[in-house]
Amino acid sequence: MYHRILLAYNGSPEGRAVLHQGTQMAQLCQAEVCLLAVVGIPTGLTMAETVVTPEMTDALEAPARRTLEEGAKDIVALGLAVQTRIEFGEPVERIGAVAREYGADLIVVGHRHRGTLARWWGGSVGKSLLGQIPCDLLVALDTQEGAGQS
Repeated sequence: MYHRILLAYNGSPEGRAVLHQGTQMAQLCQAEVCLLAVVGIPTGLTMAETVVTPEMTDALEAPARRTLEEGAKDIVALGLAVQTRIEFGEPVERIGAVAREYGADLIVVGHRHRGTLARWWGGSVGKSLLGQIPCDLLVALDTQEGAGQS
């Protein structure tokens, strides 16, 4: 069914749901996995029209690299092939571009429960991806988070 699965992962509880559900699907399909972290450039830097230096990107990349390494260990422990990748920029754009380049047949993203204003202001990565991706999309829910909500 699926041969290449792209997991958009950031280490958050929603990201852990992505890792869990994405690896379950990869095991069922015997698929390859690409674990992707998208690092946003802080708005203050872009608004100030600051040149983003390699030192700045290194400082932003280090936590993402550690998160990816931890996630990759979990995937490898399940006997799956995994590659990791860090991208800089806007998540929807970068996830879509990497999915096309990687040849993904499935993208797995997380869902963060937010209020109406936050959804209106920030949008939804999953919803925004729908019109831009070349494959199926799975939105993984953090069932631990949702269990306490009414």
